[in-house]
Amino acid sequence: HVQLVESGGGSAQAGGSLRLSCSVSGYPWSDTNSNAIAWFRQAQGREREGVACLYTTSGSTYYSGSVKVRFTISRDSAQNTVTLQMNSVKPEDTATYYCAAHVGGGGTWHAAWLYQYWCQGTQVTVS
Repeated sequence: HVQLVESGGGSAQAGGSLRLSCSVSGYPWSDTNSNAIAWFRQAQGREREGVACLYTTSGSTYYSGSVKVRFTISRDSAQNTVTLQMNSVKPEDTATYYCAAHVGGGGTWHAAWLYQYWCQGTQVTVS
């Protein structure tokens, strides 16, 4: 049974940094080429959007255009943790951030419907 526990987030000033961590248990890291763990965010009044994705077998990463270069998704294999390092944050990064895990068939990485497992979400506020 896959479980995701998120930590981190909080508040930062524009130009600063924040770090989100997702502790993952029960996940088949190398089961298929399409298994992936991603970070999504949802700002008030807006749809949930994919921010960054890590394909767990290949190690390939993908980012939305709005965060590319500024955000980095990575895995700590020893801790079974996936981290989102957020640098040069902007007020428009303010949102609730979610860690999500996908197991099985392929699909577009930023499609929220693809992910079967979600964490509770954590607030990120940039002023």
